[in-house]
Parts: sequence; C-alpha cells; structure tokens
Amino acid sequence: MTVSSDSSSTGFERALAATAVGVYLLVVVGATTALTNAATACPTWPACNGKWVVPLDDPQLAVAWGHRVVALAVGLLLTGTAVLSLRRDVRRRVREALAFAAVLYPAQVVLGALAATTTTPAWFAGVHLAAGMAIFVGVVLALAWTLEPETKDGPVEMGVVDPDGPTDSPPVRSAPDGLAERAKRTGFAYFRLMKPRLMWLLCLVASAGMALAAGPNLRVGTVVATLTGGVLSIGASGTFNHVLERDKDKKMNRTADRPAATDQIPIRNAVAFGLLLAALSLTVFLSVNLLVAALGLTAIVFYSVVYTLLLKPNTVQNTVIGGFAGSLPALIGWAAVTDGVGLPALVLAGVIFLWTPAHFYNLALAYKDDYARGGFPMMPVVRGEAETRKHVLLYLGATLLASSVLVAVTNLGWLYAATSVAFGAVFLWTVVRLHRERDRAAAFRSFHASNAYLGAVLLAVVVDAIAL
Repeated sequence: MTVSSDSSSTGFERALAATAVGVYLLVVVGATTALTNAATACPTWPACNGKWVVPLDDPQLAVAWGHRVVALAVGLLLTGTAVLSLRRDVRRRVREALAFAAVLYPAQVVLGALAATTTTPAWFAGVHLAAGMAIFVGVVLALAWTLEPETKDGPVEMGVVDPDGPTDSPPVRSAPDGLAERAKRTGFAYFRLMKPRLMWLLCLVASAGMALAAGPNLRVGTVVATLTGGVLSIGASGTFNHVLERDKDKKMNRTADRPAATDQIPIRNAVAFGLLLAALSLTVFLSVNLLVAALGLTAIVFYSVVYTLLLKPNTVQNTVIGGFAGSLPALIGWAAVTDGVGLPALVLAGVIFLWTPAHFYNLALAYKDDYARGGFPMMPVVRGEAETRKHVLLYLGATLLASSVLVAVTNLGWLYAATSVAFGAVFLWTVVRLHRERDRAAAFRSFHASNAYLGAVLLAVVVDAIAL
C-alpha cells in the first residue's frame, strides 16, 4: 500500500469513527430531550417558533434547538462519509452498511419532526429511539468491517510452556526477618486473595443501582451494609478463584506470584478464609433483605464455580457469559433499596454485561501468550487477534446502545448524557488506535480507557440520580 492510499484509508476510518460518535451523541441527546419534555418548547419544524436563531436563556428551548442543530450536523457528516465510501476502495458490505444508515436517517428526521409538532402516542418515542439505534448499528458495523484486516491470524497452540516463562515450581522466596515481617507478608497475601482491584468498580456498580432506585432519598445505612456485604462477597469469590486456578496460575507470567500459586497461603487455610468471607457476606446481606442475600450468594457461586470451573477453561465465550457475575451488583444495589428488581436495574446490568467483553478482551490481547500457556481458550488464543479486536469494537457499540437505553428508562439528565458521550468517544478512539497499531501498548491503552469509561459513567449515574 502506498503512503497516499494509507493516508486516505486512515482519513476514511477517522470519518467513520467521528460519524459513529456523532450518531451516538444524537441518540443520547434525543433520549434526554424526550425525557425532559424539552421538545414542547419548540412545537414547529424545522424553524423553532418561526425563528432560526433562538435565545438561549430558556433551558428547554436551548435543548430542543440544540437537538436539531446536532441532527443537522450529524446528517451532513453521515452523508459525507457515505459519499466518501463510494469514492474509496472499501469493502462492499461497508458501503451497504453506510447506505442503510444514510437511507434510514431521513426517516429518523421525519419521526423527530412528527414528535415535535404533533401529539404522538407513548410508543412513538420508542420507535424514534430504535431508528436512531439502527443507524448507529449500521455505522459501527461499517467501522468494524473497515478496520478488519484482509488476512487474519490463526489460533495459538494452548498448553505450551515457554522455556523462558514460569514453571510448575513456585519461585523461591527469602524467609521473613521476624514475626512482625512474617505477619505483614501473610496479611498482605490474604488481602491479595480477595482480588481487591475488582472491588472499587463493582462497588460503584452497586452504588449506581442504589442511586437509581432511591434517588436523593438513599439512606447511608443501606449503602454501608450493601457495600460491606459486596466487598466480602467479592473477596470470597476471588479467594475461591485463586484456589481453583492455582495450577494454571503457576504457568502464567501474570499470575505466577499469586499467594495460592506460590504456597504463601496453605490451600486449607485459603479455603477456610473464603468460606468465612462468604458467610460474613451473607450475614451482612441478610441484614438488608433476603433478595440481596440470594443475589449475593448467586454471584459467589457463579464466579467461583460456573465461571472459574466450567466456562473459563472450556469455552471461548467464557468472558461473554462470565459478564453475568459482574452485572449482578447492579441488581443487588437496586434490590437493597426496593426489595425487588426493576427495569432500570436490568438495563444497568445489561450495560455491565456488554461492557465486560469490550473491556476484558483488551487484557486478553495483551496477555495472549500467557493465556495460551495456561490453557485458557480466550478469544485471541482460539480465534486470533484480528477477530478479538473486531469483537472489542462490536461490544463497545452494544455497550453504548445499552447506555442510551438507560437514559430512556430513568430520570438521568445531562451530566450522565455528557459523560457517556465524552468517555465513550475516548474509548472508541483507543479501540480504533488498537486496530491500527495492533500492539500490547495499544491493548493496554484501550483497557484503561474502558475502565475510565465505566467508572465515569457510573459516577455520573450516582451524582445525577442523587444530587441533580
């Protein structure tokens, strides 16, 4: 490929990525506009009350007019990208996906005009949102197929031990100098068994569930009890995972120094520790309500048994199905307030479920050889890196769609909308760079962006639901 053609290809990819962000912005802004009933301030179309320039001192009028300005800009961007696809040497399915989005866009505009100028039934807003989502799907598919390389890499042989990697023998450790040092090291080893890095994000998921359910009426006692039980249940699940995977952990550079793999903690003691954490977790959850305790127990069993023993070593879809464990805190948080499960909690759980592959596949790319050495059938090991990168983008698109649905089923406002769009754009940018650079640094960049996206969105949910 010549330098000029490579530059042209990169330019088209950037145009596609910008179009995807633009369409997603329009979907979120449209859903927020409908939720706040801002369209009533501008009941004519296309001009607003006969004016093409409106005063911005009226918030609802500014929102309604801003929605139309964004729709015009995105329409022009989508049209320009579709025309550009006809002038570039792109795959046929890329052109077809963009043509689908471009043809559907005028229909979406008509739906928006009808919603603004006439009295429509409640289901009409759902049709309008679904059309916007369909346009977004078309653009994301076009981007995924554009970034997909002509030739793909194949699977990696699993279970092959790198002569330079770890062996089945744990590393030799020097003996502690004294009792205090020994106690410190042992205490830290038990702490590591609990997988503390998972705690902050999963607790934030539960906090978002509680905030959506209670709003500004959220009680401190409910938060403390729910998060305490959550930390204990995560610790129990992590401990059991360390114990059950200790033999495979010894073969992987990333995990060879884990406490169970290096015999820092005797297996009998680790199991007892995990059971104690599980019992304490259920005790705390029962002080909230029975449903929370049942969901907490389900989370422990699913992660420790279903994911660790059944899914992770046996199927390439382990990360996808395993996302169910990460989504349960959303239901736990909602149930802690309502003693039930509502639609907003299910949608929030769906966001977490779809985000999990888009997040973890980046780590699987970075540690592909490690997972192959450990015998885990991760996506890049079984289907290759190119296919994994494509799935990162597709699951990111699905995550963004689910995030827009959350706007439609809750009272979340502009803080959530702006956060979701801004951090979603950053996440998408890193994924596009991952497709271009295809190295470990790019995978880690996308991995960290996924963490930043979800953390920021969940924090926005909490603040928007409680304080705004």
